[in-house]
Amino acid sequence: MNQQAFDVAVERRASSDRPGVQFIRLKEVLAICGRSRSSIYEAIKKGNFPKPVKLQGRSSAWIRCEVEQWAIQCIRASRPDS
Repeated sequence: MNQQAFDVAVERRASSDRPGVQFIRLKEVLAICGRSRSSIYEAIKKGNFPKPVKLQGRSSAWIRCEVEQWAIQCIRASRPDS
């Protein structure tokens, strides 16, 4: 699969026919992005990663499509010639 086909496949998955917004917890965010918890929160602080949404009390989650779009941007930034 070439880079362009890969990008299209990832974008389709990120904006697929899933109904509505899906919230994901930190464990899944870490699995998607491959970063540590502390680096996630540092990137949020710097404005380089999507902010979580407060659900209630101390509970928060991320919007899946925002995290997937961040991953797509990282892929594109690491492969500028593609």
